[in-house]
Amino acid sequence: MLDYWLLGLAMMLIVEGLLPFVFPKLWRETFARLVMLADGQLRFVGLTAMLSGVLLLYWIQ
Repeated sequence: MLDYWLLGLAMMLIVEGLLPFVFPKLWRETFARLVMLADGQLRFVGLTAMLSGVLLLYWIQ
């Protein structure tokens, strides 16, 4: 079970690292926009990301 958690963490880190590695300027601009969002907007972005992940996991299985 721990292997799956570590695999998921490794995959998340790979995906998270792609944008700053390939498009550093775009990543910096996007991150600057995220910092300027209100708390409610940022929570909505987080909720959307979590729901997308859950739906993807459901679709895979």
